Amino acid sequence: MQQDNIRLQKIVVTIAVLLLMVKFAAYIITHSNAVLTDALESIVNVVAGSFGLYSLILASKPKDESHPYGHGKIEFISASIEGSMILIAGLIIIGKSTFNLFFPQTIQNIESGIILVSIAGIVNFFMGWVMERRGKKSNSLTMVAGGKHLQSDGWSTAGLLVGLTLLYFLQYPWIDSAVAILFGGYICFEGYKIVRQSIAGIMDEADTELLKGVIDTLQKNREPNWIDIHNMRVIKYGANLHFDCHFTVPYYFTVKEGHDELEKIEDIIHKHHETSDEWFVHIDACVPPQMCRICKKPDCNVRQAAFDHEVIWNLDNVIRNRKHGLD
Repeated sequence: MQQDNIRLQKIVVTIAVLLLMVKFAAYIITHSNAVLTDALESIVNVVAGSFGLYSLILASKPKDESHPYGHGKIEFISASIEGSMILIAGLIIIGKSTFNLFFPQTIQNIESGIILVSIAGIVNFFMGWVMERRGKKSNSLTMVAGGKHLQSDGWSTAGLLVGLTLLYFLQYPWIDSAVAILFGGYICFEGYKIVRQSIAGIMDEADTELLKGVIDTLQKNREPNWIDIHNMRVIKYGANLHFDCHFTVPYYFTVKEGHDELEKIEDIIHKHHETSDEWFVHIDACVPPQMCRICKKPDCNVRQAAFDHEVIWNLDNVIRNRKHGLD
């Protein structure tokens, strides 16, 4: 999966360089501020894409003595740099366009600019859509951030085309700068979101959406020997996930039997979420008779109390550091 991401990122960087030349050609032809904002954004695409490629290559390296959890954190650093560059580009766009509201430039050859920018925008949006899908599938923040970046570039291009079209028919020069300012603000917002998400990854902020998905999967595929799961946490190292939790099995299980049940959990999560994950699990023994009341194991010869109710695993009760059934 990681090698597929690297190959896709190489293609994206190559296309980004070509689109950069197309957009600057459109600016030279039209002298439009809005087109220039799109071209400046493409510089960010090339630089950020190149650093994203480097981060994917580094993140794919195996663990070593200096990095026992792997090199995946580089993806968060890459995303934070990309987000910062997007934010800076948005501020530059707003500044230059505000200046040109008061000191407008003559715009020409709008038709040619519309054609060139349209082609670039369609290609950017499609590549961004592919990258984001691949990133979500492989749990790669670098790919997701890059994909959102390209899609936001596509949307800003769409707004730019609306502005150029209005300018073409209405002949009001301020429309060009006004559209650029609006989409400069949008670009700043997208940059902020990417920076915020990358900082959350660096600081190991809880990913409640990811945890909820994993817990729901375990609940739907629950087996009788899985009496309880609690104190579940996850740390993200780029595309690699490190889970830890407490897992309760019948107290008479051998170490091998407990480990076999844990392997079932790992296989289910890997099958349904297609993640590269590692589990650090503290296996607990059940506590009769209290936990007998929540245990659905039908063939238990040491049951000390009848089954009463099932504890439905959810985000709220699985992340708590407390065994269920002891209340």
